[in-house]
Amino acid sequence: MSKFFKEFKEFAIKGNMIDIAVGVIIGAAFNKVIDTLVAKIIMPPISLLTDDFNFENKKIILREAVFNNDKIIKEEVFIGYGELITVLINFFIIAWSVFLMVKISNRLRTKAEDTNNKTVQTPKDIELLTDLKEIMKEQNELLKNKINN
Repeated sequence: MSKFFKEFKEFAIKGNMIDIAVGVIIGAAFNKVIDTLVAKIIMPPISLLTDDFNFENKKIILREAVFNNDKIIKEEVFIGYGELITVLINFFIIAWSVFLMVKISNRLRTKAEDTNNKTVQTPKDIELLTDLKEIMKEQNELLKNKINN
């Protein structure tokens, strides 16, 4: 059991667990923002343009509910396609937002990895690799000159 906790401690300390937790928390918050954006910002104008057409409540009724003295004997059976439309709108907004964030992140990373670009600080590992590349290039030139002479 001790080995298990040691491995778990190493896993947690490496940052993987913290990175995952941060991602889940941000993802949940982002989902709430998108849900609110769709429900409160996007859907009302669509509803207004479509004469109060509300996607959320749209459904195809397969069987009407059966009542007996205001008591439900059989539940209504329906296909709730309106809720699916709303969820799909949420999905496409989230997918588009994530795409834009990844695109911006990749652009910033590309700028940061360019050692000639002095407007963005280059990460230390990229600087070291660039220095090593230059040193190896110089050593190769020296070896070529030594062999040719």
